[in-house]
Amino acid sequence: MTQTPITTPPPPEDATERLENAIELKEVEGLSQGQIVFRRFVRHKGAMTAAAVLLLVILLATTSIGIGPIDGWWQFDHIRTHPTAIPGGRPTLQVGLDGITIGAHPFGQDDIGRDLFARVMFGTQRSLLVMVLIGVLATTIGITFGALSGFFRGRVDTFLMRLTDMVITIPIIVVGAVLGKAFGGGNAVLLGLALGLVTWTTMSRLVRGDFLSLREREFVDAARVAGASNGRIMFKHMLPNAIGVIIVNTTLLMASAIILETSLSYLGFGVSAPDISLGQLINDYQSAFATRPWLFWWPGLFIIIIALCVNFIGDGLRDAFDPRQRKIPSKRKMRQG
Repeated sequence: MTQTPITTPPPPEDATERLENAIELKEVEGLSQGQIVFRRFVRHKGAMTAAAVLLLVILLATTSIGIGPIDGWWQFDHIRTHPTAIPGGRPTLQVGLDGITIGAHPFGQDDIGRDLFARVMFGTQRSLLVMVLIGVLATTIGITFGALSGFFRGRVDTFLMRLTDMVITIPIIVVGAVLGKAFGGGNAVLLGLALGLVTWTTMSRLVRGDFLSLREREFVDAARVAGASNGRIMFKHMLPNAIGVIIVNTTLLMASAIILETSLSYLGFGVSAPDISLGQLINDYQSAFATRPWLFWWPGLFIIIIALCVNFIGDGLRDAFDPRQRKIPSKRKMRQG
């Protein structure tokens, strides 16, 4: 008499996981990839809060003192001196039981009577300009080098990656100080362009890694069979598939860029008079830290706000583009599912 072997049935799939997947698929049903990413991003509370705060900072800096020939609504500029409103140039901004009093110089005045609010707003404009220039230039160079290296491989890959390794081995603060002093000349635009030439290495490596993976995909073979040129395959077919990595790392690059500009300006290798940046303001007023600390507070506060906002936005974009980042549904949604 033969015995029938007893087989153990496979363990049932976790019901909670099935329910979570069903809810997630139901939420994104009928949406394109771009719409899915946008929906995930706008649901990221930290990123949306940071985006709103950053937008308010940009609007305050641009509308208060104006841009170029366009005048703003603030009555003082960052150059002219004025009679001291409060002895010592202390801020006229007062918060008490009677409410908030702004006064003529809410951020205070420096040692020669210049309005600090106007100077901080102008410095914010210049620091944001340097940040954007670094982000745009470094992203462009990084995408170009990474795309060429990952697509062509071989000698092109070896040459471009060894060049990247050479730039990486040199401390970026040293390279930035040399380029900022040699080519920046105290000008925010030239400083941004100079720093953009040395901050592209991480972007290049990330794009190269994505292109090495994408070049083996079926849609690339189909485009090649259809007669598409190498340039069209790289920038029309492959680049859109790497856009998530690019956008996320561009925001993180810009967050580190404003810290780099601030550090160089504070050390005297970045923006210098007559131009103004937030780091340069801290550098100018470092001798007054013990007697007039508000000259440090306001530029430092805006540096922290901008850096944190850009970092939070980058975190939100990373979570939105990464399909593995999944929000756990609430118990009410799971019961409804």
